[in-house]
Amino acid sequence: MCAKATMEEFEALLNESFDIDTPDEGSVVKGRVIAIEAGQAIIDVGYKMEGRVDLKEFANPGEEPNLKVGDEVEVYLDRVENARGEASISREKARREEAWDRLEKAYADEERVEGAIFGRVKGGFTVDLGGAVAFLPGSQVDVRPVRDAGPLMGLKQPFQILKMDRRRGNIVVSRRAILEESRAEQRAEVIANLTEGQTVNGVVKNITEYGAFVDLGGVDGLLHVTDMAWRRVNHPSEILNIGETVKVQVIKINKDSHRISLGMKQLQADPWDTVGDKFPIGSVHQGRVTNITDYGAFVELEAGVEGLVHVSEMSWTKKNVHPGKIVSTSQEVEVMVLEIDEAKRRVSLGLKQTQRNPWEVFAETHPSGTVIEGEVKNITEFGLFVGLEGDIDGMVHLSDISWDARGEDAIQDFRKGDVVKAVVQDVDVEKERISLSIKALENEHMAEAVDGVKRGSVVTVEVTAIEDGGIEVEYNGVKSFIRRSDLARDRQDQRPERFGVGDKVDARVTNIDTKTRRLGLSIKAREIAEEKEAIDQYGSSDSGASLGDILGAALNRNN
Repeated sequence: MCAKATMEEFEALLNESFDIDTPDEGSVVKGRVIAIEAGQAIIDVGYKMEGRVDLKEFANPGEEPNLKVGDEVEVYLDRVENARGEASISREKARREEAWDRLEKAYADEERVEGAIFGRVKGGFTVDLGGAVAFLPGSQVDVRPVRDAGPLMGLKQPFQILKMDRRRGNIVVSRRAILEESRAEQRAEVIANLTEGQTVNGVVKNITEYGAFVDLGGVDGLLHVTDMAWRRVNHPSEILNIGETVKVQVIKINKDSHRISLGMKQLQADPWDTVGDKFPIGSVHQGRVTNITDYGAFVELEAGVEGLVHVSEMSWTKKNVHPGKIVSTSQEVEVMVLEIDEAKRRVSLGLKQTQRNPWEVFAETHPSGTVIEGEVKNITEFGLFVGLEGDIDGMVHLSDISWDARGEDAIQDFRKGDVVKAVVQDVDVEKERISLSIKALENEHMAEAVDGVKRGSVVTVEVTAIEDGGIEVEYNGVKSFIRRSDLARDRQDQRPERFGVGDKVDARVTNIDTKTRRLGLSIKAREIAEEKEAIDQYGSSDSGASLGDILGAALNRNN
């Protein structure tokens, strides 16, 4: 009877064990620590199964494992039985599955999660999110680049999940998003207490080429380089240092972007308020060249007041020259105030106005008719440019080079660098032009040559050339031409071949033109004049005496 009961109990227990389902592999199960040995924890997961887990799987990054016999833990069941007949379990995988469930919910709800940075990888860091490992890009560590991430390692802190993919096991988090959110809240609070025009103290945090960022107690404002001082500031480092405390005025607050514009010069007196009184138009002042551009140079008259010397107002004589070849940066120069526009805060200055106009000076010292000497600076198709006193040029037009040759031919005899003499014909100060003449020099020679000679005088000339239309003659170096019709009174004697080169001939002066350097001569006019004089003295055609008798008597008397 007893044996029968025992068999029935055994059968019931056996059936009961068959009714209990064995847990599925790949699931999380609960277990109890029954022993700790050799750096491992032996865990009873029920179902008459035990497994081993390394103690390090129970420790958080940077911490020692806190585990003792009797503790209940959740583990991940890889296999029901391994080669040693034990269950293959993992605490780390269990934590990961638990963490993924929790993180997915936080990601869906856009909630922050807590984690700790525990390693460095290419492009960023690894973060333990309570069992799941996430990637923290380097750009998402802080609002500004972090040079040393050591103080952040192992420190529990909040993160924002940017992206996650459970199938691939990828999670991307950001610490910067948390900081920016906190910073935005802090900025909003500080900005709410600021008003435009308010004067506050701040600390210079960063300096750039265009300005400096000033910390106003949790919020940064930009102090632009143009708002640092009334004078020109080439670089903010000239007047500011990082860490320096400065007094600034709030110029503008953008409520939407939370940007704050600051100024320092607004706390100082504006020098433009007295520009008209200090620098009246036409006054001359000493200034310093602060900047040079293609169109001119800026000259500082006093701190905060600069004027522009346009390239056209820099030199009387140097045209189309870069301003940098006339003045240099930091050079002290004397300038004249030409115009003031207080509304646009502009002052027009002149550099050349402080010197006399060289064309005016030349006109005073070299009136028309003055003979000058200069070097040929340039040769063009319409004339010669001759260098004159005062670094200016005068022009000899083609028509003013020679009396005897065409201008195009005469100009071929000149080269750049030749020293020539010329006569000043005209000076146009307004147009900055000086007209010169080389051939006018010959007029002076002619005036000397014909000195004492009058119209109607008889002069002796030398034949220098025989031509079909007449003969070329010379008198005291002045050349002239006697036409065929003026060679004799009688037509049969009006033959050029009657004369020879070198012959001396008497001719009557019919015209003297010093401007055109022309001397009019006529043998015919001399003969007619002599005949008339003889008739007046010795008779007339009505007295019965022949012309031959009259001329013969005149000749005998002269002899």
